[in-house]
Amino acid sequence: MFDLKLIRENPADVRARLASKNVEFDGEALLQLDRQHREIMARVEGLRSRQNAANDEISQLLKQKKDAKENIAAMKTISAQIGRLEPELKELKSRIDQHLMGIPNLPHPSVPVGDTTKNKVVRAWGEAKKCSFKPKTHIELAESLDIVDFKRAAKITGSNFIVYKNAGARMERALLNFMLDVHTQDNKYKEIFPPFLVNRASMTGTGQLPKMEEDMYKLKDEDLFLIPTAEVPVTNLHRDEILSEEELPIYYAAYSACFRREAGSYGKDTKGLMRVHQFDKVELVKFVKPQHSYDELEQLVNDAEGILQKLGLPYRVVMLASGDLSFAAAKCYDLEAYAAGLDQWLEVSSCSNFEDFQARRSNIRFSAKGGTGKGGKKTMLVHTLNGSGVALARTMIAILENYQTEEGDVTIPSVLRPYMGGMDRIEK
Repeated sequence: MFDLKLIRENPADVRARLASKNVEFDGEALLQLDRQHREIMARVEGLRSRQNAANDEISQLLKQKKDAKENIAAMKTISAQIGRLEPELKELKSRIDQHLMGIPNLPHPSVPVGDTTKNKVVRAWGEAKKCSFKPKTHIELAESLDIVDFKRAAKITGSNFIVYKNAGARMERALLNFMLDVHTQDNKYKEIFPPFLVNRASMTGTGQLPKMEEDMYKLKDEDLFLIPTAEVPVTNLHRDEILSEEELPIYYAAYSACFRREAGSYGKDTKGLMRVHQFDKVELVKFVKPQHSYDELEQLVNDAEGILQKLGLPYRVVMLASGDLSFAAAKCYDLEAYAAGLDQWLEVSSCSNFEDFQARRSNIRFSAKGGTGKGGKKTMLVHTLNGSGVALARTMIAILENYQTEEGDVTIPSVLRPYMGGMDRIEK
């Protein structure tokens, strides 16, 4: 949820920064609701103070065995006034929250301002492969090697679903196990295996709802959604919790299948494995102290890069411009792997810092030292981050197209061979 205090204190700055995300924001209607809410709240608090004082007076009169009828009648009048104001207060709060839920996160000052043309390549690793022969696309390779069945997937489910088979299925499994092992053993993430269905509160907490509901798969008879990413269940592990300062930072790695309707992408990059409605991904999620979150973002990107380097895939790191950021992100880097057959750079990971945006919606806090509360502590919102570590099926595209041979076979990256029983090549 957006921080209302920011709008109160500097509406012009909020308006300008949201404009860089291509969001028109006036704010006056919201501020008017806020003024009404605070005015009524002040009246209610004043009445409650009078109510408490009247209660004390009545108690004293009754102890002294004096007549308290007038005081009791006055207290009932006050209670009635509070009773009339509370529904109005609740209605105003609901309307304010509805407004705030629809406002995206503000971009960080370091983010380039503009549309996708302002995205900035910050570094690259490896060189785009130049084949001495005409490279095949992953579609041609998958069909000739009999490792993906596009036609039967369309028959049993529909378009943009896939069936991996034979060495393709084994490589998919190998990739997932390899990535989880790297992140849990080398990068010290704790492994989570989450449910693939979540409730509305979870989807709202991470920012998918209400804005992107049409892109999600929803159950007909229950208010449950198939997850678009493991970010949703893993972030919500700590919803409505107060963590201890000593627990932070918390790093989680989770495999999940991911489900996206991609309702707004009809006809866009829909061939083969490019844009499928169900795909596998290893997700990395962090809960950190606010002062460390941007250092943690850089490390998160490095962790995802490590996977691509171990796989020997050329890639580049792109800082997204403000107009290309997601609803919830304050800053995001995309990792794009090169695919020789398509001669394209394919997004295989997005690493984002949400600052306290998701934590505010999900009520995830930590108890920090130096406050005036119990034990000299105060509660603060954590910062949440997440990134793909990395996503399939586009990583599969990059492997097939970059490791193909002139004969039409595919050499298996050396780091995957132990997970594939020593197999070093997929042959016709």
